[in-house]
Amino acid sequence: MSVKDFVQQRRDTLIAMRRDFHMYPEPAWLEYRSAAKVADTLISLGYDVALGADVLDLDSRMGLPSDEVMKAAMDRAIEEGANPELVEKMGYGKTAIVATMKFGGEGPVVAFRVDMDSNDVIEAKEDNHVPAKGGFRSCHDKAMHACGHDAHMTMGLGLAEYLAAHKDEFKGTIKLIFQPAEEGVRGAKAMAEAGVVDDVDLMFGMHIGFNENLSNCFACSDHGFLATTKLDAVFHGYSAHAGGSPEKAQNAMLAGCTAVLNLQAIARHSQGASRMNVGVFESGTGRNVTPDVAVLKLETRGATTEINDYMIERAKTIIKSAAEMHDCTFEITKQGETPAGRISDDLAREVQAIVEPLGIFKEVPFDYSGGGSEDCAYFLNRVIDRGGRATYMVVGSAIKAPHHNPLFDIDEEDMLNGIVALGTIAAHYLKQGLLTDRLIFK
Repeated sequence: MSVKDFVQQRRDTLIAMRRDFHMYPEPAWLEYRSAAKVADTLISLGYDVALGADVLDLDSRMGLPSDEVMKAAMDRAIEEGANPELVEKMGYGKTAIVATMKFGGEGPVVAFRVDMDSNDVIEAKEDNHVPAKGGFRSCHDKAMHACGHDAHMTMGLGLAEYLAAHKDEFKGTIKLIFQPAEEGVRGAKAMAEAGVVDDVDLMFGMHIGFNENLSNCFACSDHGFLATTKLDAVFHGYSAHAGGSPEKAQNAMLAGCTAVLNLQAIARHSQGASRMNVGVFESGTGRNVTPDVAVLKLETRGATTEINDYMIERAKTIIKSAAEMHDCTFEITKQGETPAGRISDDLAREVQAIVEPLGIFKEVPFDYSGGGSEDCAYFLNRVIDRGGRATYMVVGSAIKAPHHNPLFDIDEEDMLNGIVALGTIAAHYLKQGLLTDRLIFK
């Protein structure tokens, strides 16, 4: 049975799976129901499944929620049907899974990465929004799969089903990496530091959506991902009565304002694109109280890791100076980061030659540069540094609104075509048991 026929046969089941994931979105490090459902499925398919602390360097995790928030999410996941034993193993920020299947005969280790977390978005209720009309709108407050990770989990499990059903045809090893906390680029580093891709010869990342112009297209690489760092800056001052004793105050809000204006004024870099954004500014308790605390949530980005480092150092200098100007103290904490991703162009060219003959996409471009950031870069770079090859692919879809928007939705036909493409790519390398001088982990 061809991959296309296999996916068509499983069409209704795969769509139902995606809609179930969509209805129960879980933010970064809280993907207990999603991850448990994924792990249960993979175990039932015969994969060797490692999860939790076995596939994470716990000290490398970033931006963890509080224990109270995590415990509440664990309890909710069990109430919503998650396997309690698996939730316990992945509890308190350990929602990571690596599924491995070794086939007969010598061949490459081929890995695919899938992300699982949702966004902090309130999903639209309008009748023209398909999830609302179809009864699978998010049932969780302020959480929504507004970036397509529900489709990613479905694509990863669809690929897993196909490979397990045809395992006698393959040589080598498949590794399916289900990663938590992509949003805020918080999760991949901890898995990479745990060595989960250190034996990988061929590494594939992928994403669905991006823009309507890419609908029904499959891009074989993405050279546009920027390095990024997510920072929280907190200013601490001293409150006073705004009318009776303003001279005794140390105004944290003014320190924050000074920082915001000057952060946006950082000189851009001559060697490539750079970005700065303050997305959240919180301060103040009342109109007649001088604010004693101000919180900034900001991010830097750069076309290269070096440019991003430049932005970080300038940002830290500005925050320190703003605090000193207004006689405040400050603290800066890193909530997430990722380097710029590298791509093996020769592998992307091979993918193009594999996918184009399928005839299911109107175009199969070599590259699509989206301009965002992706912590899959930790996996791509580590594999390439160790002598393997890696690329990051884009499954174009007729999205209904931009990513992270309350009206975001994908076209499920594009998701199904994406599974066909992933299965065909995996089969190409695993059926032939391709062994070349590039495949060094034997």
